[in-house]
Amino acid sequence: MKQTDFSKFKVLWALTTRLFMAGLLLTDCSMRGDQHEPFSLHGAWVLTQAVSPEGYTYEYSSDKETRLRLYEGDSMMYECQLTCAPQALMVTPADMCGVKLIDKGGGEHLYLEEEDPRPLTVIDDSTITIQRMGRVYTWRRADDIANEWGEEIRTIIDRELVNKTNNGDTQNYLLSAKEREQAGVINKLVYAIIATVMLVIVIAQIAITNRRARRRLQLQLQQILEEHDERPQPVRQAIASVESDYFDSADYQALQKRIATGQRLKEEEWTGVEAQLKTVYPGFTSQLRNLYPMSELEYQTCLLIKLRIAPKDIASVLSRDMSTISTVRSRLYQKVFGRKGGTHEWDEFVLSIGA
Repeated sequence: MKQTDFSKFKVLWALTTRLFMAGLLLTDCSMRGDQHEPFSLHGAWVLTQAVSPEGYTYEYSSDKETRLRLYEGDSMMYECQLTCAPQALMVTPADMCGVKLIDKGGGEHLYLEEEDPRPLTVIDDSTITIQRMGRVYTWRRADDIANEWGEEIRTIIDRELVNKTNNGDTQNYLLSAKEREQAGVINKLVYAIIATVMLVIVIAQIAITNRRARRRLQLQLQQILEEHDERPQPVRQAIASVESDYFDSADYQALQKRIATGQRLKEEEWTGVEAQLKTVYPGFTSQLRNLYPMSELEYQTCLLIKLRIAPKDIASVLSRDMSTISTVRSRLYQKVFGRKGGTHEWDEFVLSIGA
């Protein structure tokens, strides 16, 4: 084969390949175009027209009296007589049965109600016709009714037809938008009342708990003050002697030097301070802890007050401003006694505990 003939063959082969691929693409697009979502009866439908075999046409108005069908998928149908009024619907249960839809293609279906076959034609997405005994019934979608009242209508039909009396009598049901709105307001009001009652109960419980805690604290304070005031003179002299010996001791002098330099105390050193205080004032730390759930800063401040450390040195060793230490002392007085008080009043109280 000549070089020229070979080149022509390559061009022809490439052209044939492209034409073949284009044909496949067009065929695929055509097949895709034929595909469509399967039709479903699911939702609400109202009867708008019925044409008899003789050609007579009966018109039904959806804003007056007509038939309504509610389909659950393509398996169950609920039917009722529907009478429309301003902001209300009158529902009279009529039927409830199983259904089946068979697609025959081209918008034509075979529709079965309890295995009774009837031709069904899909006119468009919102209109269908169903033939029965020669009559052609036209149904239109009613999504607004389905969205607003569908669940209630299904419940009414199901309950009424299941509990239907032997004589075949059925009741009429009025669905009112105004009543629904009122019911919603009542429900909200009930929830609000329940929430308010629960809030009142919680507040009352907190108040009772606080009152009990306040009463317990008052009893503790009274006990501390009575213990201090009623202590016999020999006991007071003995305590004063123990205090004097401690404040003259080498341990206290070393602690004073450490504090005077502004060095922070380590955790084990604070444990040592507590141990020394328990030796001099056996009930001091336990009484202090029981008064109020103190923070570490508040508790350490009280320990240093009991050790007769000056406020400026307390601020230094705790790495706080003088104003912070003053605030801690005055707030502790208010928390414990329930009234405002100065820093000196709190200091005097701390010094009286266990002394």
